[in-house]
Amino acid sequence: MTELCRTYLDECLRGDRGLATAVARTELPPAFEEAWRPHLLPRPWFVRESEAASFAKDLEGLFDLLLSLPDRLFDGDTERYAAELGLDEELVALLRRAGSGLPAKLGRADAYHDGTAYKLLEFNLGSEVGGLDMDVLDRALLRVPGFAGFAREHRLGHVDIAARMAAVLRDRARPVLSGGAEPVIGLIEGRGGVGPYGRLMRATQEAMAEQGLDLRIGEIGEVRARADGKLTLHGTPLDLVLRNFAASQLLDDPGGPEVAEPFFRAHEAGRTVLFTSLESGLYSHKGALSLLSDPQWDGAFDAAERSLIDRVLPWSRTLRASGPAGLIDLCRERRTRLILKPGAGYGGLDAFVGWECTDAEWGEALRHAVESGGYVAQERVVPRPEPVYDPATGAVEDWIAALGFFLTDGGYAGAHARANRAGGGAIVGMSSNPDTRMAGVFTHP
Repeated sequence: MTELCRTYLDECLRGDRGLATAVARTELPPAFEEAWRPHLLPRPWFVRESEAASFAKDLEGLFDLLLSLPDRLFDGDTERYAAELGLDEELVALLRRAGSGLPAKLGRADAYHDGTAYKLLEFNLGSEVGGLDMDVLDRALLRVPGFAGFAREHRLGHVDIAARMAAVLRDRARPVLSGGAEPVIGLIEGRGGVGPYGRLMRATQEAMAEQGLDLRIGEIGEVRARADGKLTLHGTPLDLVLRNFAASQLLDDPGGPEVAEPFFRAHEAGRTVLFTSLESGLYSHKGALSLLSDPQWDGAFDAAERSLIDRVLPWSRTLRASGPAGLIDLCRERRTRLILKPGAGYGGLDAFVGWECTDAEWGEALRHAVESGGYVAQERVVPRPEPVYDPATGAVEDWIAALGFFLTDGGYAGAHARANRAGGGAIVGMSSNPDTRMAGVFTHP
């Protein structure tokens, strides 16, 4: 446990109810309250400022390396690169539609701290990443007297994710503004997506409104194109579409991927910006990380780049029937040290955790991964547990956290944490573990 974590815990155990109940007493805006109140950890997560800054700098370097992979490894042939990841031609054509060849630097890197340093688990690129509203909690905590005093004493800091994101959206929309000084933005989901994700979208809408941005929520089928190519939502012209739909949703849409053609045409014509383009999906695929990790490509990276890769990435390999001889046998032997993840998956869905499987179950998981294609085997990162005091019961339990570090064109843009009880399973994600809790992140000297 960190020294600050120990200090926080000791003050709670000594009876500082103002500090212990700070999260429970935060006054949250209504949409954030609805979306997140039942899922909040009783305390924020603390990270050392110097470590967070160093890791964020490494992430920026890693982002550049990911974008360089087609050139470095496949002579600029994106199709060969995509085939190496196991992406089919239809998906690749869709991902490249209306792309510039240089995806925006927008994403969230999920990482564990193993007690020594942060290790990257996956790099989620594109505007569909969640959590852009979570700094609302940090700001609310600083308005609670019991926590505000602790924050001043220990020089706590935070980066406002929503503010950084709002600056990016304003910058991207500026060339196509249709009227006022501020853009009108559509947060657009795939068909049927607002039902299950609406409360989260409303929390994002609320956070952007606090930044002075008019953000409208809708689904892809509700958007129309005017005669001049400008997109509208319920009759309101949109300067920018903040894409909340993924390529997979377009492929599964009853109308096919053509449902997104008005978005692509409006973007190409400079009428409504599509942010971000789908091409981010070419580089957020977990197989891209395995290309960086695989020693067969060592010669493509210089010593400093190799050091960066080794510093932040756990051992990762793509599994396929035509893969290197002995790789599957090696994965079978390393069961207790590996996890299998679908390359384009999210939230831990469809993952297989080796140390939670029997030998027989692991053998079946490996067979499924090879037959399905696109799966990545990744070395286990054991996260550092930290104690959390529950003010309702007085109990202290160890929890583990996956930190989500946000990046934009302006660099590091803040962080949030998803946390599970240390014995609550290997996957820390609300999609696959309903006991997962969310926490704000504060830095300290």
